[in-house]
Amino acid sequence: LPERDRAELKRRKLLLEVTLKSYWIRKGSAFSTAVARPETELTPDMIATGSWRQLPFKPYNFSSLGLPPACGH
Repeated sequence: LPERDRAELKRRKLLLEVTLKSYWIRKGSAFSTAVARPETELTPDMIATGSWRQLPFKPYNFSSLGLPPACGH
């Protein structure tokens, strides 16, 4: 449609413009069907056997505030 006709139809609310977005989703290099939970603690057994070198660990969050202390009056 010419711009003039399109503007006229929009003014009379006979035309509705819709924007469609589409995405392509593919398997990446880190794709896995199993859910791997990272380790949260380092145990003496892991250190003794050396298995800690191959395990993924959860990163520390040094910017968290933590829980407020429970105090009374």
